[in-house]
Amino acid sequence: MKAANGDGSIFYRASKDRWFGAAYLLQPDGTYARREVSHKDRDQVVQKLRNMQTRSDQGIPAEATNWQVEAFLKYWLEHIVKPSKKPKTYQGYELVARVHLIPQLGKKKLHKLTGADVRLFMKRLRNSCLCCLHGYDERRGDKASCCAVGRCCERRPSDRLVEQVHAVLRNALQAAVREEVLQRNVAKLVQVKGAQYDINRGATEEQARLLLEAARATRLHALFVLALFLGLRRGELLGLKWEDIDWAENTVQIRRTLQRVDGALQAVTPKTNRSRRTVPLIAVCAEALRSHKRRQAMERLLAGEKWVDTGYVFTTEIGTAIEPDNLRRVWYPLREAAGLGEMRLHDLRHSCVTLLLRLKVPPHIVQAIVGHADIHVTMTIYAHASLDDQRKALDQLAELVAG
Repeated sequence: MKAANGDGSIFYRASKDRWFGAAYLLQPDGTYARREVSHKDRDQVVQKLRNMQTRSDQGIPAEATNWQVEAFLKYWLEHIVKPSKKPKTYQGYELVARVHLIPQLGKKKLHKLTGADVRLFMKRLRNSCLCCLHGYDERRGDKASCCAVGRCCERRPSDRLVEQVHAVLRNALQAAVREEVLQRNVAKLVQVKGAQYDINRGATEEQARLLLEAARATRLHALFVLALFLGLRRGELLGLKWEDIDWAENTVQIRRTLQRVDGALQAVTPKTNRSRRTVPLIAVCAEALRSHKRRQAMERLLAGEKWVDTGYVFTTEIGTAIEPDNLRRVWYPLREAAGLGEMRLHDLRHSCVTLLLRLKVPPHIVQAIVGHADIHVTMTIYAHASLDDQRKALDQLAELVAG
């Protein structure tokens, strides 16, 4: 009896003295192609063919059983990460895979990757000079001054980078487990040292006042007001449009974040579900925004036909969206004028959290204002920036007990 479509076929080749099985199976690109298996024992061929067809029916590509790490990483990025994650996340994962994972682990068979392989890779990464590894100094040509001329600068990767590389590998292998390509995630067997973050990076009340005073002379004064009082992220500030502001209800809707992805500025949905939120427009913020709107109207008149109507609240002097990294040109002189040291722009968000909690605002209210996905994040920021409060609490305990 002739086999039905999809059942595959089994046949003997006398020239090779072997049994063969063939069937059309799912491929990594979503198409179907004919694949063969062979063995001297017919029963072995039958079993192999059934296993392959079963995996194909489950949506597992035929090549997966013999994939190298490089092939699976590319499949994972294209068919799992790209459709489900934000563009910036995909871009970060792709960079880590291309620069760190594929060159070192790409040729290994996925199903033969061991915890020892991962551990050795992570150790090698941590102890490597990134300048030597990626040829940074070679690109300087005649101006080469370290690794390219035999004087290694020992530019080791940060704990944060090592942590990120391990996380991407762990996430990729976990996807392989979910798709039943692997039995277990060997990256989980390897622990890496977590990155240590600086503490006390937020602004004090006095520093916040100095900052707002220094920012008053800049054309983006309102941006710093919203960053400090509402705890908006950089991308949320730059993605804010006038249509998001309800002057009657005195609210601001956070609907999008502006990011540079693949060489282009893109407005994407906020970082998490909680990041998409509506916050009160308090008087100090409303006043700053009204003043900013009047300034923007004047800039529009001055720009004339060069003006580009994007609808964004914070724009360049011709109305186009502001490049996120270009905010540093405003921020660095501003923080110097306010005496804020090495404080980052993002630390204004931390400052908002810290100052609200110091005012005894309930943590769940603070979480709702700044859009943290988890209240533990809210409290962690506060814990990292409340040494003075801890000291006061211990002094009170000492006074109570010791008198």
